[in-house]
Amino acid sequence: MKLRNNAKPVKLDPNTTDTLIGEGSIFEGKIRSDAGVRIEGQITGDIECEGDVTVGEKGVVHSNILARNIIIAGTVNGNVNAKNKLSITSKGKLYGNMVAASLSIEEGSVFEGTSKMGGPDKADNAALKETAAAADETPPAKNNAKQENDAVYKTW
Repeated sequence: MKLRNNAKPVKLDPNTTDTLIGEGSIFEGKIRSDAGVRIEGQITGDIECEGDVTVGEKGVVHSNILARNIIIAGTVNGNVNAKNKLSITSKGKLYGNMVAASLSIEEGSVFEGTSKMGGPDKADNAALKETAAAADETPPAKNNAKQENDAVYKTW
């Protein structure tokens, strides 16, 4: 949220692009935006966006991306989670895993990773499960087969 002169919060429209990392720019850090983000330069750090994220043809991203829609025309090294649609153009390259409700990959593009698809709820749930699994580095008890079977049954 942005604050105007009178210090009242103003909600940004997620259909607009309010952040641009221009060609020749290098950014390191986390970006959170209520609107869209376009990357034509280089960025290292996670991106969380309520709107759309577009990686231009000259954009190079070393990040995990969470956004409504994601368009990749440049290079992304990291996992992406599109609440709606992920599009990889003919010049786009994605080196990482993806979760999306809808997927479009043009001929000539590169995608090296795994994909999980489903509706927006399934995409959010899959991302939450992946995040939880990565955060929980404790291996399951091998000698308690009943507990493991119960856990599998509960996930169905």
